[in-house]
Amino acid sequence: MINKPYEVIIVGSGATGGMAALTMAKAGVRVLVIERGPELEIKQANGTEPCNMIRRLIGVSTGNYQNQPQHPGFWKSNPLLYANKKANPYTFPAKSPFMWTQGNQVGGRSLTWGGITLRLADEDFEASKDKQYNLEWPISYKDLESHYSEIERFLRVHGNKDDLDQLPNGEYIGNLPFTESEARFASNIKEKLNLPFIHSRGFGANTDKTKWPRFSSLGSTLKEAVRLGKVEILSNQIVDKIVLNKDRKAAKSIIVVNQKNGERSELESKLIILCSSTIQTIRILLSSEESNNSNGLIDPSNSLGKNLMDHISTCRFFTVPIEKNLTNYSDKNNNHLLTGAGSFFIPIGRNRSTKNNYVGGYGIWGGIDRFEPPDILKKYKNTKTGFLIGHGEVLPNHKNTVSLSKSKDAYDISIPHISIVWRENEKRIVSEMNKMIELIINSGKGRIIPVNEILNIPFTKQILSKSVATKNDAPPPGYYIHEVGGAPMGNDKGKSVLDNWNRLWECRNVLVVDGACWPTSSWQSPTLTMMAITKRACEKAIIDFKD
Repeated sequence: MINKPYEVIIVGSGATGGMAALTMAKAGVRVLVIERGPELEIKQANGTEPCNMIRRLIGVSTGNYQNQPQHPGFWKSNPLLYANKKANPYTFPAKSPFMWTQGNQVGGRSLTWGGITLRLADEDFEASKDKQYNLEWPISYKDLESHYSEIERFLRVHGNKDDLDQLPNGEYIGNLPFTESEARFASNIKEKLNLPFIHSRGFGANTDKTKWPRFSSLGSTLKEAVRLGKVEILSNQIVDKIVLNKDRKAAKSIIVVNQKNGERSELESKLIILCSSTIQTIRILLSSEESNNSNGLIDPSNSLGKNLMDHISTCRFFTVPIEKNLTNYSDKNNNHLLTGAGSFFIPIGRNRSTKNNYVGGYGIWGGIDRFEPPDILKKYKNTKTGFLIGHGEVLPNHKNTVSLSKSKDAYDISIPHISIVWRENEKRIVSEMNKMIELIINSGKGRIIPVNEILNIPFTKQILSKSVATKNDAPPPGYYIHEVGGAPMGNDKGKSVLDNWNRLWECRNVLVVDGACWPTSSWQSPTLTMMAITKRACEKAIIDFKD
């Protein structure tokens, strides 16, 4: 057990947990980070081929991995970084599946993060005031602007300052170049459709496998926090619930369960920060709430666990012809790997919503010649392969919920029951995104192809044909791994779970800073904004802490 004294407990060690730990450590506050999973060595986390592939196939055949094979990252990462569903169960309605991807290890899902860093715009915060939204952001873009900049400088992300209202500029070390196919594609799109076509923003490839990737908390925020000597990590511990003082005005401690021996412990702290990912955070709060504990947390809004959101997505693969003077970039140097920054973005934003009868915004991420198969395996010769993925905003809906199942896990902890469905507004966004994607591909001289025709291999075709990403309908909720909501921040405790500084209204020494605190989903990739919200809330907590 931990020997050093600590003043703050942070639950979770991923993107927000690392940011919280670093912010506290910089202020000289001693922190204990609790992580559900193990602490892996770099070689363990990376794994090797063919061992990783053997683990994938065994996991799929035994049912330990059910949703994970639907995600491209599963096939390029060590499958151990994707939590075993049987050991980490959850439930959902039979007709409304939810694809929950968990990353239970020190570093969390930051180890498998795609590494795209997009800011929300002022219009995204302001849009929540419209009548179609039942929740409203209590902060504006200005409240996060300086935090965005500091985080981007620290992480050293790539990007280009494109001066777009729907996607504010950031602090970048320069962009990663387009492939030649992408550059030609971009020229056609700008000329024919007058759409913004920009370098994606984020991280490049991690080429040094002896170091943690910079996009992970272990390679950036948590690494620096530990270096400062103020942070200790307690791994393999599941947080069951929060314990309050007798007057229920403040949290006293948390109850953790040791996964190795099942023993329960109570860890006291002056401040508790929940960063364990949206659904786990909601599960902890629900387990701590007064309906499940006579001396539990009070939620004046009665909205805890409601308004769960995820991005709705749609995907198309396509080919473009190789021009006569086009250099073949599919070489052994891997200069054009698909990464968060090694790709492109078409940020549509919100400006098409009114005339197209839907509410919200969307963006389209893509790449060409980033995962090119060998010519001998390609069905379509003399072409380059590309993809476009649209991801759109999902409106808050009180019927989309996380609750506690009657079932419990191996440690007698209630498991989450996740119930979320796409409504008509989301379906209209998918229809709009599909039309736009097809228009873009046609304008770029491309040809849409089924994903199972990328490789001319029968066995691969059978696997790819079952992918939810290839269907005409949107994949089920959870697929895009951008779940947010359930414990929203706000200015009115009758409508929100948290105040505008991410504190529980009736228990101010508990902060919720991961995706659970979002009132709306917006359309951008959320991780950078989660980190900015975390930094802002923790800096305020430090001031309160000292007072």
